Amino acid sequence: MRRRRTIDKRLSPAPGKEAFRPKEWALIQKYRTPRQVQAFLRALSYNWEKKGETLRSFRGVLRHGQAHCLEAALTAAILLEQHGYPPLLLDFDSQDNLGHVLFLFRHRGRYGTVARSRDAGLHGRKPVFRTLRQLVLSYVDPYVDGSGRITSYGVFDLRTLRRCNWRLSPRNVWAVEQALLRKRQRKLKTSDRRYRAMLRRYLAFREKHPHRPATFYSNRHQWM
Repeated sequence: MRRRRTIDKRLSPAPGKEAFRPKEWALIQKYRTPRQVQAFLRALSYNWEKKGETLRSFRGVLRHGQAHCLEAALTAAILLEQHGYPPLLLDFDSQDNLGHVLFLFRHRGRYGTVARSRDAGLHGRKPVFRTLRQLVLSYVDPYVDGSGRITSYGVFDLRTLRRCNWRLSPRNVWAVEQALLRKRQRKLKTSDRRYRAMLRRYLAFREKHPHRPATFYSNRHQWM
């Protein structure tokens, strides 16, 4: 016997085609998988916020043609929500208060991410991780950049933001950032010895190669 699907009325539903502009809908139809969306985000210019801080929705990102990590995560959430992926964010806290936000997804029971970053090792991950903790640990070494070190992480469902048009607002959607700051984080304990070794390696690399992306990490085969 078939069961009737239940809809959680506490979660905002995905908008239909009529909510999007033709250019937006064309992109949604073009980028249908996490890998395709990752390639799209990599092609965008990074938003350095030179004219002041921003937090643009998918619509704003397309208008300006650039995105920082949280804007990219929101863009991935919009694109992939239309193809059946829940709009989930994975949020990292760091000892230097410079966090990182990614789009989180599952494929065949494994975790992966889609992300945009200034750092080569902090983009997306292939869906090869059995647990969320294993996925987070894949970012620990690349996060070390002289001051950074992941201290905690958390997952946030954007559909719980019913009073914020995080999908298509023409304005900055600061409510998303505020919600991330309020949510409970899970502490991450990592090896001090490994951190110090990675810090030495990173600083030595940066001294020798001031402008080259740091891609010497052993888990590059897991990167998207």
